[in-house]
Amino acid sequence: MNRYAYRTTGLVIKTLSGLIKPKVKIHDQNKIPADHSLIFVVNHFTRAETLLVPYYINKITGRSIWSLASQDLFKGGLGSFLEKLGAVSTGDPDRDKLIVKTLLTNEASWVIFPEGRMVKNKKIYDVVDQKGQFIVSSSAGKHPPHTGAATLALRTEFYRSRIERMVENLPDEARRLLDLFEIDTPETIRGKKTLLVPVNLTYYPIRAKENIVSNLAGRLFENLSSRALEELQTEGTLLLSDTDIDIRFGEPIDVTPYLDSPLIRENIELQARIDFNDSIAAKQVLRDTAVQIMERYMSAIYNMTTVNHDHIFASLLKYIPEERIPEDDLKRRAYLAIDKIDSLATRTFKHTSLQQDQTHLLTDDRHHKYANFIAIAEETGAVKKADGFLTKTENMSLPPDFHSARVTNPITVIANEVEPLSDFQEAVRELAAPTCETIQKKVTAHLIAGDTSDFENDYAQYAIPGESKDKNVGRPFLLKSPSPRTGVVLVHGYMAAPMEVRALADYLNSLDITVYVPRLRGHGTSPVDLARRLYAEWIESVEKGYAIVKNSCDRVIAGGFSMGAGLVLDLAARVNDDLAGIFAVAPPLKLQNFSSNFVPAVNLWNRLLKRINVDKNRVEFIENTPENPHINYSRNPLAGISEMGRLMDTLESRLPAITVPALILQSQADPVVNSKGSRMIFEKLSSTDKEYLLVNYNRHGIINGEGSDRVFRAIGEFVRKIMVD
Repeated sequence: MNRYAYRTTGLVIKTLSGLIKPKVKIHDQNKIPADHSLIFVVNHFTRAETLLVPYYINKITGRSIWSLASQDLFKGGLGSFLEKLGAVSTGDPDRDKLIVKTLLTNEASWVIFPEGRMVKNKKIYDVVDQKGQFIVSSSAGKHPPHTGAATLALRTEFYRSRIERMVENLPDEARRLLDLFEIDTPETIRGKKTLLVPVNLTYYPIRAKENIVSNLAGRLFENLSSRALEELQTEGTLLLSDTDIDIRFGEPIDVTPYLDSPLIRENIELQARIDFNDSIAAKQVLRDTAVQIMERYMSAIYNMTTVNHDHIFASLLKYIPEERIPEDDLKRRAYLAIDKIDSLATRTFKHTSLQQDQTHLLTDDRHHKYANFIAIAEETGAVKKADGFLTKTENMSLPPDFHSARVTNPITVIANEVEPLSDFQEAVRELAAPTCETIQKKVTAHLIAGDTSDFENDYAQYAIPGESKDKNVGRPFLLKSPSPRTGVVLVHGYMAAPMEVRALADYLNSLDITVYVPRLRGHGTSPVDLARRLYAEWIESVEKGYAIVKNSCDRVIAGGFSMGAGLVLDLAARVNDDLAGIFAVAPPLKLQNFSSNFVPAVNLWNRLLKRINVDKNRVEFIENTPENPHINYSRNPLAGISEMGRLMDTLESRLPAITVPALILQSQADPVVNSKGSRMIFEKLSSTDKEYLLVNYNRHGIINGEGSDRVFRAIGEFVRKIMVD
């Protein structure tokens, strides 16, 4: 083999990998040793990995990377192409000697797939007698993973150690072995050792469908086999669509300690000729040792699986005992499962989409994680969906055909992939067992505890002595009603805190209504905290409050004041069908505070100053004279005003999506919010049952102080009407 073949064909690989380059994420590449001979042991799901894995490892390490590939691929022109890329056929009679030779000299590293073939159904783990073991399922039946990588590493270190011993004790044997491996001097192999590096590839999402590659092949080739079509559909979709590929490297496995067996040592030091394929006394011991190493790297490979939303949904469907499952219940269990991952005894790696707040699963699924999964589950017949329920079909429990599994039953394939994660499996089984009511209570308790914890942590980090208010001003709170029929999520305004809406919350609670008041992140602590927040975090705060009420009450009404009213409108535009109604007090669409007009210019000035490292004259806050100084901040962060403006910019075009009963209240003499803006909001709503109430108080905060009782009564009448409908 030409040792430079891989590099000379790098352009071909680069062109191919460019199709998926933006979606490949490399993790823990620092675990790759720099100065030793390496065998990368990698899980195998697609044919493309034979090309892509060596390319990316070469790109990271700069080393020549060769790989073992199935002899079935070395037919016709493809075989010649693969050889030029540094691939060796598993059927090559000289493959082992070549691999050992290149590992001894460290002239190349190798990629080996221990499953021995693509595992299209990802079924590589079986539980027998309550003990899990790696068993590869294939069209030919079941077999253990191959020990070839472990055996090659052991053989390499066996000969390295033997050559070094023979140089001292039997020079002629040492010279013969060096000639056998085409090595000039023993110095070439000294100071090195062979390490096995576990590598995991996880694809997300796994979707098989017609694509440009499968369509083109169908036109060019007559009688294309169903197996070939399946591979083109699956791998073409993975390569050409928005698939994430996480490549994760594990801790290297040093095989030299495994050679300390007395019988192996005796063979290493044997004062006699040993040819490469001779049967030696330690052969069985080496085989048993290879099995131990194989189990170690298989465990390492699959414990690095990057868990994603699909894994969680598929595993829950597998373990929930009921055949008919409420969709909201499945999403609640998934929410709890994602949170539980971080507390598992064995570290579980999460896809980036799981590292963000997951409240969207309980509200609008705006990232489409649930919708996309259920669409493929329904399309492939794993479930039937109707009236907010999922009904599992026998397709969920029947073992799929090996070669067609990725097309016909991807849900089972997805669930199979995470079977080796025993702690994860146990956590999912525990969450699949409780009743829907128990899960609802768990979700509510978790959300409330999370809100409280966030506030305590933020207050501890950002509170400023002499400026920050008492903790009771900023703490989120729940006012429960004996009746679970109706609940209100009530949202405070900008630079304020939950205490701002306390009087209104008490009034609503007196009407036999459960009320939850969330704290918007950055509020109730200090202006410094608010200055670093994005409006997306305020949206998440409201979503959590909404989810708490939704899990506690039959009907949910959302209401808010000032910017809190704007956030309620944002929520309603996304979860309109799940709300019984909304009320918005002084919702901002246009701000009359003249200093806000200068926010873009001031922010630009700050950015310019920051670039040239000049802090003098930098403007970040403006003084604020609040109507409620015991609640509101006395400094207004310009970044916060900018974020509020961004929120309202995203909202205006979505107001027509709101169709639920709505009440808009506004003071005509409001010095902060333009009444024309709130009127525009009212007119853009598509609600057939909507009311606009204009009062004439000379202040912004009309839910506190003189005349607020009139506002309360209007809101109370609106809510009571919804309660009796």
